[in-house]
Parts: sequence; structure tokens; C-alpha cells
Amino acid sequence: ENIASKIFMISAFISVISLLLIIGFVFYKGLTPFLFKGYSFMDFIMGTDWLPNSDKFGVTSMIAASVLATLGSLIIGVPIGIFTATFLAEIAPKPVQRIILPAVELLSGIPSVLYGLFGLAFIVPKIQSILNLPKGQSLLAVILVLAIMMLPTIISVSQTAIKAGSLALGASTTETIFRVTLPAAKSGILAAVVLGVGRAIGETMAVILVAGNSPVIPISIVDSVRPLTTNIALEMGYAYGTHQ
Repeated sequence: ENIASKIFMISAFISVISLLLIIGFVFYKGLTPFLFKGYSFMDFIMGTDWLPNSDKFGVTSMIAASVLATLGSLIIGVPIGIFTATFLAEIAPKPVQRIILPAVELLSGIPSVLYGLFGLAFIVPKIQSILNLPKGQSLLAVILVLAIMMLPTIISVSQTAIKAGSLALGASTTETIFRVTLPAAKSGILAAVVLGVGRAIGETMAVILVAGNSPVIPISIVDSVRPLTTNIALEMGYAYGTHQ
């Protein structure tokens, strides 16, 4: 028992130490240009030009792209995910559940790069043809891909929370869902949304393929964008000094 408890304790400390090391590394590397190399933090946050060859590193456009892509995917993905979870937990008959649940679980296991390939091969051409654009890689494509990617997380976590609800006496199924079940499950649903946000704002590979990767502030939903994570993936391999 003593040996087992020590093994469990060491395992727990490894998790905590790993997290602290990651946080320390990110802050040390991230603060170095501002504390030791004299680069202006305001120029970094508020600058609109990303020109490494000219020592201009403004990330306003990338912050805007990340925030807009995440908000857009939430607007589409959250209602679909919550309604799907509600349908599975409260309405769907068992045969239908046996079809939809494995499909949701399969979605969660698909590598992100395959979502990107799907977006590049299907969503991007559709946007290009329907809107008559010269290029379909855009903020809209990013939003649609991220909305699809966050669905498994939102559906799975929300369904677990919603199952805790119960049918109100004398109320219809729809009234019960909106007045009793969903309010009772709001903390679990909020957790699902937060996990979905993490999936969306941190996604890289799928976004690279459909974003267009132009480091400019988007004026329209069909403009090409470059989110923060995409910029890291594209340039970290050859960056050095302040650029890194």
C-alpha cells in the first residue's frame, strides 16, 4: 500500500510539474523580447504589420482572426451541439441513438488534419462557387470547419449534463426541456461550451488548410485570415531572435 500510494503521488506531481514547466517556458520565451531586447509590448499587441524581415511584429490581425473565428464557430456549433445532445438525451428512440452516438464518437476521433482536408476539398470550393469568389479560403471556411470540429465535445459533455434532468408534471416534452432540463444542466453545458472554445481557438492544422493565411485584419467574412496558432505553425520552424 505504501509503495502504491507513493507511485500515485509521484504520478500526480508529474502532471503538476509538467504544467508548471510549460507555463514557465511560455512566459520566459514570451517575455524575453520585451524585458531584455527592448521590443515594445504595445507595438506587438496593437501593431497591424507582421513583417519579420523589417522587425515589425504586430499581432492585432491574428488576434482578431482567432477571436472572430472562435465566436463564429460558437454561434453555429453551440446551438447545433446542444440541440443534438438534448435530442439524444430526451427525445431520440434507442435505435436512433445507436446510430447517432457512434457517429459523434467517430467525429471526436478524426485527426484535425482530416477536417482541414475536408474543408479544403469540399467547403472551400463550395464557398468559392456559391459566393462567386476568386478564392474560397477565408474566415467563413475557418468558422465552418471549427464549428464541425467542436460538435463532438459539446454534444458528449452536454448530453451527460442533460441526462440529469427529469420530466415536469403536466408539462410537454418541449416545455420540460427548455424550462427544466436545460436550466438544470446549465453548468455542464457551460463546461461543454468552454471545452469547445478551447478546441476552436487552439486548432492549427485544419485552420492552416482553409484560412488563406494572410496576416491582415479581416474586413469581410470571406477575407483570408491568419489566426495566432497558424502563424506559430507556419513560421516557428525558421524563426530566430525576436521573431521567434
